[in-house]
Amino acid sequence: MPAPADSHDLIRVQGARENNLKDVSVELPKRRLTVFTGVSGSGKSSLVFGTIAAESQRMINETYSAFLQGFMPTLARPDVDVLDGLTTAIIVDQERMGANPRSTVGTVTDAAAVLRIVFSRLAQPQIGGPQAYSFNVASVSGAGAITTERAGKQVKERKTFTVTGGMCPTCEGRGTVVDIDRTALYDDSKSLNEGALTIPGITMDGWYGRIYRESGFFDPDKPIRDYTATELDDLLHKEATKLRISGINLTYLGLLPQVRKTFLAKDREAMQPHIRAFVDRAVAFTTCPDCGGTRLAEAARNSRIGEVSIADACAMQITDLRDWVHGLDEPSVAPLLGALRHSLDSFVEIGLGYLSLDRPSGTLSGGEAQRVKMIRHLGSSLTDVTYVFDEPTIGLHPHDIARMNTLLLQLRDKGNTVLVVEHKPEAIAIADHVVDLGPRAGTAGGEVVFEGTVEGLRAADTLTGRHLDDRARLKDVVRTPTGVLEVRGASEHNLRDVDVDVPLGVLVVVTGVAGSGKSSLVHGSVAGRDGVVVVDQGAIRGSRRSNPATYTGLLEPVRKAFAKANGVKPALFSANSEGACPTCNGAGVVYTDLAMMAGVATTCEQCEGRRFDDAVLEYHLGGKDVSEVLSMPVSEAVEFFAAGESAVPAAARIVARMVDVGLGYLTLGQPLTTLSGGERQRLKLATHLGGDGGVFVLDEPTTGLHLADVEQLLGLLDRLVESGTSVVVIEHHQAVMAHADWIIDLGPGAGHDGGRVVFEGTPAQLVADGSTLTAQHLAAYVGR
Repeated sequence: MPAPADSHDLIRVQGARENNLKDVSVELPKRRLTVFTGVSGSGKSSLVFGTIAAESQRMINETYSAFLQGFMPTLARPDVDVLDGLTTAIIVDQERMGANPRSTVGTVTDAAAVLRIVFSRLAQPQIGGPQAYSFNVASVSGAGAITTERAGKQVKERKTFTVTGGMCPTCEGRGTVVDIDRTALYDDSKSLNEGALTIPGITMDGWYGRIYRESGFFDPDKPIRDYTATELDDLLHKEATKLRISGINLTYLGLLPQVRKTFLAKDREAMQPHIRAFVDRAVAFTTCPDCGGTRLAEAARNSRIGEVSIADACAMQITDLRDWVHGLDEPSVAPLLGALRHSLDSFVEIGLGYLSLDRPSGTLSGGEAQRVKMIRHLGSSLTDVTYVFDEPTIGLHPHDIARMNTLLLQLRDKGNTVLVVEHKPEAIAIADHVVDLGPRAGTAGGEVVFEGTVEGLRAADTLTGRHLDDRARLKDVVRTPTGVLEVRGASEHNLRDVDVDVPLGVLVVVTGVAGSGKSSLVHGSVAGRDGVVVVDQGAIRGSRRSNPATYTGLLEPVRKAFAKANGVKPALFSANSEGACPTCNGAGVVYTDLAMMAGVATTCEQCEGRRFDDAVLEYHLGGKDVSEVLSMPVSEAVEFFAAGESAVPAAARIVARMVDVGLGYLTLGQPLTTLSGGERQRLKLATHLGGDGGVFVLDEPTTGLHLADVEQLLGLLDRLVESGTSVVVIEHHQAVMAHADWIIDLGPGAGHDGGRVVFEGTPAQLVADGSTLTAQHLAAYVGR
């Protein structure tokens, strides 16, 4: 007779209503691989991440003391009736890593920590413990008197101490030194009172401006070009100095230390666009002349195992580093070498052998970041854990997807529950259980339309089932280029002096295995040119007050139209300005902070979640108030803004572009924080469609797209090319490759095994050629 404990082999979800879910109930088998699929925006992430994983994490946090919970992120209970049979959830998502310039692939995976201990034991000359090889630890020394009590007497002793760290003292472990262009900080023909400073965030009316104007170090009415040497030095270089201004104690800091502290402590990728533009304009980063960019002090660079220093080891491609570590045979550190070998083997297994440990983690793509996070879990001894993956095949060539599938099955076979949100047919095929959400997106989605096996899904009459065996055909006729964009001697990262002509006026696909050099070629040699518009996968920065209407610039003409129709000022029609409901300040909800308990968000009673003051809602445009316009789906807004008394041509153009990129189901006022990664990239694309760019560069636009949506994307790319725009796409999806007019295939492998153009030509020529990995997978896909 089975034990009662063995009966708990299901995760049961009943009545899930997060975001657009409509009372969803599912039963998921434990210790199996379950794939969640459905069109973009159908509710997959709401069910997997917003409900199952969120509740598991919240319940684990509740096992800690109230004191500890006060330091942890507070998680609200998901909107669900019953969640039963949960196990500990480990989320491996696509959030980019590291907003810290000190963070590298080695530091985030702990491989560098083990390597430092190995060097501290084996390297010659010996210079100290593991911290002597760490670029994050500075060398310090000190001396002084200390008082201790012995046998009832106080005894004074003189003590000295030293800490040997591996940080390069010149660049402070960053690998680069900063040169700041002063002309970008101020206009020397103006005085401070005339607004001479041109640094973002420093205005003469704000506190920073008051500190500079009232510091007494210089005359605020004197043009900066007339400053004496002492005054200019105080303005630019003065270190932190306490001042009393208007009766308040404040700290004065010169412009250069202020810029370093405010802007340069952050990773460039994490900055807002206007600040990034300022930093690019004002700051030049050059390789540190002392450490040569290795970040390490001289002693650490000169301490070697054989001929290899820790700087050399971290700069090696991981496949080479693995071979070197496998060649070390030292019984005294055998367990350490075993752990390091396992970690490096995991990198290679997962398809990241082309990285190096000194690669800054902020430069990894979303897919690479997700796979780096996986490395921590591959060697884990934990079982009966729920692993949750968000499209683990993103950024992977079809050749690499098979390896990823093997890893997911290994995690399952150790006795874990694996939940995967996925669109690729190759990844859906390995599922033990499939949950298909739909039938459509947004308000037309949020229901389970199929639950069962992959074979059952193929036979089911759902959008996913009908498209699962879709195969694109090669084009019979390809377009003729109108010119070429020449790339000569491209050598960024692993590129080997690549010369290639990118055809203009056609659809060009740049492909190749992960790490072959596609992004290096396109972003390094094509993206910076005049007339080139890049739409990448970087996150949209926006608070819960931001929505598609504010992000695309749609709200501006709509506010003006409301103001003109009603004879009032436009600011009334902004929930972030004068028109905001006074109770909730235009948020639509009232947040109550409950310390270490999850905060509670309740719909504002005065405006009933509409975000605007009652008086504002009495003004109408085309029979609708501004809150009704913002709650309209994009597809409905197209007709609303197109004709009649509600005609707003500027708004009509923007919503038409959003429909073009497949976002017709979003509402105009939906918070940006609720959009998926694929939706965010397509929203960016919609904002650029109205621009003047002659060349569009898209970085994997099929990310997060359902098989049915890929067809719509191909139609959009065709329309772009036919309107005279050149389109360059970095892509692995075979349907996009088959649809291309010209393919540039990089390889043959990744890292130093790649970086060369292995094929240029039409898709039909690539399939006929058959010599590259891409050619073999494309031929299999189109059935040749």
